Amino acid sequence: MIIACLIALIGMIPIVLAICLIKIYKGSELATALLLYMLFISFWQLDVAVLYTKGVISKDLITFLFRLFRLGPTFLVPIVFYLAYILIKKHTANFKNQRSYQFLLAVFNRKVLFFLVIWSFLIYLINMTKLGIIGIKEIKILHSSIYYYFPEYGPLQFLYLLHLGSCIILIIFIFIISRQIQNVYLKDFLSTFSFCTFLLYSFGVLNFVPGTGALCSSFGIIIFSVIIVFSFIRMHTIQTVNFNRLMERQKKLDNAGNLTVSLVHEVKNTLQIINGFSKLLNELPSLPSEGKKMNAMIQTAGQQLDELIKNYTEYLKDKSIDFKMMDLNEIIEQAIDISEEFIKRNSVVVTFDKKYRTLKTYANQTYLKQVFVNLIKNSSEAFPIERSDRIIIISTDIQIDKIIIDFIDSGKGIPTDNWESIFDPFTSSKKDGLGLGLPFVKNIIFEHRGDIKVVDSSSKGTHIQIILPQYSFSDF
Repeated sequence: MIIACLIALIGMIPIVLAICLIKIYKGSELATALLLYMLFISFWQLDVAVLYTKGVISKDLITFLFRLFRLGPTFLVPIVFYLAYILIKKHTANFKNQRSYQFLLAVFNRKVLFFLVIWSFLIYLINMTKLGIIGIKEIKILHSSIYYYFPEYGPLQFLYLLHLGSCIILIIFIFIISRQIQNVYLKDFLSTFSFCTFLLYSFGVLNFVPGTGALCSSFGIIIFSVIIVFSFIRMHTIQTVNFNRLMERQKKLDNAGNLTVSLVHEVKNTLQIINGFSKLLNELPSLPSEGKKMNAMIQTAGQQLDELIKNYTEYLKDKSIDFKMMDLNEIIEQAIDISEEFIKRNSVVVTFDKKYRTLKTYANQTYLKQVFVNLIKNSSEAFPIERSDRIIIISTDIQIDKIIIDFIDSGKGIPTDNWESIFDPFTSSKKDGLGLGLPFVKNIIFEHRGDIKVVDSSSKGTHIQIILPQYSFSDF
């Protein structure tokens, strides 16, 4: 009876830790799922504990309770699936391979989860009959004088073994897909969870050997509980720290926003002087043709800046952006023209692969043009000095009513851990950079009801993808 109490107490450890997580992280669906997981692990241990209650309760009651508490290991399969579903569906920010992500969404969905619950229930019902468990018999633990009850399995026991085997396969599968998740903290947690769950099940398999006394799973649970909870706390702590840092950056942006109105006014006054003298300079008869070409570039850039200031002033007043049906091809070509100076300065070749003669989209021309100017400028400055292959390729495509814009360069690449943070304010790899260019790009794309993400990046280059709705009524 003492052994039964000890096993039961060990089984309570996961529940206590999970309840603490719920209190610390209120509202976290992941913490709730972990609580369910820990609860069923505890049922698993109660399933073992009742086998050591000889002389306290009747043999028939022990058999009934053993069958009853098999609820734990049986329903761990849909719970593991549910955890994976939450992590993939609601906590994954970016996948390196979009096709893999779509495949995962097709596998990890509510329909499959519902099927696993029904299947687990059928397995559980079989174990409640003599088809799964005939009864229990007294067995001696190896190298000891301790006796306990060991179950006698029925003809359909193989279904239960297949059921548990499917969970091991699921855990291995989760570990493999976890390596593709770009959120490094979530990836580490999911990998740790997969490893610990696999370890727990490995210990649990030894329970089927009569001489072990079914105690191996208890050791596995102690190891599992400690590692998985500390891993979960570490992940959430790091995410909380990063969130606080992001809030500090936002405060800086808010403070900077208070100076924006006066700054826009001063830039506008200076721009009027530049535009005025540029027009007078163009009227000089002695100005050479090369000078006229340069002056035309100044006027084009000045006009873009003037339009940008007007649009931004209207946005500050009305908090809205004016959208019209525009030709995206023209917007990209104009952005390339404006970027000509730093394209030449960095010896970069920009290629625009136009698949369509005209490509209409519902957009704000000025803002979207500035998006491509920023992206071209960033890429132009991201090439290693020794690299001879300095190419930027911009291509467009249409999928249903969405426009896909691929922006690929052969630069030095972005570290995997920074794929998300490069769009955060005040994050820059340049010594003199403010880290506001890409946050501006992301905000403008979001205002267009679109999305921007890093698809792939390595030392050979970076692939950034922009998705825009083609029409004002496009479902996005």
